[in-house]
Formats: sequence, structure tokens, C-alpha cells
Amino acid sequence: MAGGAREVLTLQLGHFAGFVGAHWWNQQDAALGRATDAKESPGELCPDVLYRTGRTLHGQDTYTPRLILMDLKGSLSSLKEEGGLYRDKQLDAAIAWQGKLTTHKGSPPLTTATTPKPLIPTEASIRVWSDFLRVHLHPRSICMIQKYNHDGEAGRLEAFGQGESVLKEPKYQEELEDRLHFYVEECDYLQGFQILCDLHDGFSGVGAKAAELLQDEYSGRGIITWGLLPGPYHRGEAQRNIYRLLNTAFGLMHLTTHSSLVCPLSLGGSLGLRPEPPVNFPYLHYDATLPFHCSAILATALDTVTVPYRLCSSPVSMVHLADMLSFCGKKVVTAGATIPFPLAPGQSLPDSLMQFGGATPWTPLSACGEPSGTRCFAQSVVLRGIDRACHTSQLTPGTPPPSSLHTCTTGEEVLAQYLQQQQPRVMSSSHLLLTPCRVAPPYPHLFSSCSPQAVETIPVFGALCSSSSLHQTLEALARDLTKLDLRRWASFMDAGVEHDDVAELLQELQSLAQCYQGGDSLVD
Repeated sequence: MAGGAREVLTLQLGHFAGFVGAHWWNQQDAALGRATDAKESPGELCPDVLYRTGRTLHGQDTYTPRLILMDLKGSLSSLKEEGGLYRDKQLDAAIAWQGKLTTHKGSPPLTTATTPKPLIPTEASIRVWSDFLRVHLHPRSICMIQKYNHDGEAGRLEAFGQGESVLKEPKYQEELEDRLHFYVEECDYLQGFQILCDLHDGFSGVGAKAAELLQDEYSGRGIITWGLLPGPYHRGEAQRNIYRLLNTAFGLMHLTTHSSLVCPLSLGGSLGLRPEPPVNFPYLHYDATLPFHCSAILATALDTVTVPYRLCSSPVSMVHLADMLSFCGKKVVTAGATIPFPLAPGQSLPDSLMQFGGATPWTPLSACGEPSGTRCFAQSVVLRGIDRACHTSQLTPGTPPPSSLHTCTTGEEVLAQYLQQQQPRVMSSSHLLLTPCRVAPPYPHLFSSCSPQAVETIPVFGALCSSSSLHQTLEALARDLTKLDLRRWASFMDAGVEHDDVAELLQELQSLAQCYQGGDSLVD
């Protein structure tokens, strides 16, 4: 891109991360070349941040995600490990593009990430994330862990210690390092890495070691980690629940040590052992037991809250975003989103925001309970997909304004003043975009108040928040861990975790929890 794209390299680690990633890349893919739509501002988001240009041996230009993903044997379905774009099994068949990167206005290059698959799969036919991925991947993107199985009861990657040991093996460590070097060396200005990592299984250990490797090799770059947990769980599955608790706790703390910022993402109500019902969205009908549904919602939130470091003009770097949210050691944040943002015909943005009253406008997405009554220390907020004509109130002259929001002259002013009224003493960063989220098929039809016709775009209101709710959440995790009789879970410990590691984990959890207790916000 002219002026230099601030590139981001994405790592997807685990099968649920694959589901979220497939929806995420489908949404990026749908947005390519659409910035000329009448209702959208051209060039608000820079695709070169996430994508790379290349060329096949046959001289065909390509535009593919700057992505490394790791999953287990048997997880790819019909997708080939080397992808289908270059049609050559030798990884060195891909020739990196040597010219300058340019902004793609209008049509993307000839073979984009998007030569579509012939048919959109039905929900009933979807078993793995590759069943609905519409994007071509580079041959160096997919890295399979052959020693563990995706299906069956045997040979599973179940425990944090197993995951750590995978990236301690020279074979997998060298493979990851080679792929990192391939992508990083072609970047003009690498701003950092975003890691999508399963927290509930052994991939929490893979993520921890990957983040440690990135921190060691690429110090000074941003590392933002999204810790992913699939839908609800049940009391009856004792071993699975205990493993999930231990993996989540170990993963969260180790990722926090090596990342600039960590955000758990889940539609569940709790990170601990006590099952809580999944979160409710007023305008969505979804099945919390389907990874296909849950991952679509989380990908839409992710596509919104990551906007600040993907902007074409005046972007906020990953490091800057992390610094703003993680002051005083608070490196774990929560996410929330309103999907879709409700704006009735004839309403203005001030009208819609006033309908929320004093309530928190977004649904919590970090399994930390309801945000009402909790304290926010700092937040980054994005509202996207609202037509410019609706940004401000169009009152008839002489009509008294219903609120101070109705006197604002720009949409940015409306949003900033609303956040100031909601959280008067909080450091808030806000962005207002015309560009909506793309939700065309194979995105599931979840929109309850919409017509049966396919919905292709929606407005979304998303936020990242350093919240006092994390105090209670982290303390609850520590309490659940202290109740465990580790002798009963020797299989987890045998995978490479010592009793001293658990004691240290408890201390670190309690120490981190204290960072979120009371205290004042950044601007007090």
C-alpha cells in the first residue's frame, strides 16, 4: 500500500480457532473490492494489513491471507494441506511478490483469496472449519500436527503440557519458525501478530509456546491474543470440564506473560467449573451447541474490535492499542458487541443510543458475567455500518432536542459524548466507520428480526474493555483450582505439569486479579 501497510501476521491455533478464522477470512474476503458501494467510504480498512500479494509459478498474481494455522490430523476434510491455489506440493513453488505493495481500489488481483468453491455447504453438512472456508490459502499457511488426532477418543491433544511439548519438538518448532520467517521477511513494516488460540484444550499450551517464541524473536512488535472457548458445557463431563478449567487457567496466565494484550472470547457465561447459560443477543437466534454459529458471532465481534489497527488513515498500532488498555499490569481485557446494532428506519444514531438508557449497550463476550455494576478502566469502541445521513439528528427547526446527543454536529461527536456520559472518568478511544460487517453466506442466518431474504451486511457496535469484572472472574478461577484434588487428575499432570507449576499458577492468578480490584481509571 502507498505509504506502507502496517502488516499483521495471524496465527490460528486449534480447531475452534479454525472455525472462528474461517468466518473471519470469509468476511475479509467478502469485503475485498466492495469499498466502491454507494453507502461505504472507499478505503476505510486496509486489506494489505492482513493479506499478502504473491505470484504462482505460472505468473498468476495472488492475494492471500498472511496466515499460519495449526490443527490436528484429520481436521482438513477435503482441503489439501498445501492449499489449492498454487497446485504444487513443493512449498518453495510460491514466489513472493517482489514489487511494492499497492492499495487495491476496485477489483482485487486476478486470483484473489476468493475464487469461490462451487457450492455453499448446508449447515447440516458442516463438520470441520474447512467445509465452509471460501478463501484460498498460501502453501505455507497450514501446519498439521500429525502426532495427535482430531477425531476419536485416542491420541487427542487434551492437556496444556502436551501442547507445550509440541513446540518443544525440533520438527514443529523449526516448521513454525520457517513459516514465520517467510512471512515476516517480506513485510515492510510488521506491526505485530494476532493469535487466535483455543484455550479449552491442549492448544492452550501450543499458544503459550508460540507467544513465547514471538516475544523472544520479535520483541517490540505487538502480540494480541484472542483466547477462544466454544459453547456451553455440562456438569456430567467431569474429566473434560476439569481439563478445560486447567487448560484455560494455564493458557490465560502464560499467554498474558508473553502477549501485549489477551482477550478471552466465548459465548459461555463462565470460565470456571460452574456452568452458566450462554449469552443472549436480542436480535440473534443462534444455537450455542453449534461451533458454526458461535464462531460466526465471535468472528463478527473480532472483525469489529480489531478495526483500530487495520485502518487506512490514522491507524492505531497494535502496541498503542495494547498500551492504552493494559496500563498498571492489566493485560487481560474483555470484549462485548451489539450484533446487529439496532437502528430502526427513520431513526438517527442519537435516537438509537438513547434507547439503551444507562445500560451497557453490548452483550459480553468474554465469559466474565454481566458488565452491569462493574467498573471500566479503559475502553476501545468501534461502531460501524451506520449510514452517514443517520449520524446526527435532523430535528425540525424549533424542536427542543431530546438529549445533548441530538445537538452534536458529527457522528464522531455523538459517539464520543455518549461514551463520556456512560463512563465519565474512563479513557475511551472510539472509531465510527461507514463500512459494515459482511455476513453473506456461508455465514449462518441468525438474524431474528430480518426478512427471510439473505442478509449481506449489518451494523455492529463492539468494544474492548479493561474491566473490574475480571477481578471476580480470575478469583473464581483460582478458587476452582484450589478445590481440585490433583491426585485424581494425574493424567493431566503427567503431560508435563508439576505440582509447583499449579501452586505458581494460583499465585499469579490471584496477583493478576488484584490488578482489577477497585482502583481508579486512567484519567482519575
